[in-house]
Amino acid sequence: MQMKYAVFLIPLFFIIHSTEAQESLSRDVSYSYLEKLIAVSKANYPKNKMYDARLSVAENGVKRAKLSYFDIFSFSYLYSPNNNTATISPSFLGGYQFGFFANIGSFLQKPNQVKQAKGEYAAAQFDKQAFDLNMEAEVKKRYFTYIQKLAVLRVRSAAILDVESMMASIKHKFEKGEETLQNYNQVLITHSDHQQMIINAEGDVLIAKSSLEELLGQKLEDIK
Repeated sequence: MQMKYAVFLIPLFFIIHSTEAQESLSRDVSYSYLEKLIAVSKANYPKNKMYDARLSVAENGVKRAKLSYFDIFSFSYLYSPNNNTATISPSFLGGYQFGFFANIGSFLQKPNQVKQAKGEYAAAQFDKQAFDLNMEAEVKKRYFTYIQKLAVLRVRSAAILDVESMMASIKHKFEKGEETLQNYNQVLITHSDHQQMIINAEGDVLIAKSSLEELLGQKLEDIK
């Protein structure tokens, strides 16, 4: 009886593991599709839009700092009407008098203000670049995880077909009295275990898909 049990387990082990050995993630990975997912995530992910907005604000800050050079200059005029009847302190100059002034203190401060604005813009650029790199890495990680979970589900689904075929054969032999109850119970347990593995694998696929779609802002089915 022990010999039959050993003979039964060895073929089942090789059937399952030979199926797994034939699987490869490389055949399922599409790098062109992955690049499309990265582009979609950059267009849709709210935090990416936040960094774009910060970059735009910093860029406008540089423009305002440069234009503020004109603030140091001021222009004024004074109108003194001619009054020929005035006998006391007559105005030396009559008509319009114009003045053009420059604030030297403000002029000396402007280069530092422009430099600071440029530094803030550069910092915003670096933040955006760092976020883009992290975003790309995270999309790739979640995409590869999703592909991995799909492959595992495919392996489990293929393995249970072999187990079901083995179970049908053992059941037939058991009913004819050609197989032991111990071996028959063992294949039932194996079949139950594989069903549970498939349920777990299906859950892993759904979780990985949802995690990837979180970065994309839309369903994978809508991205062709």
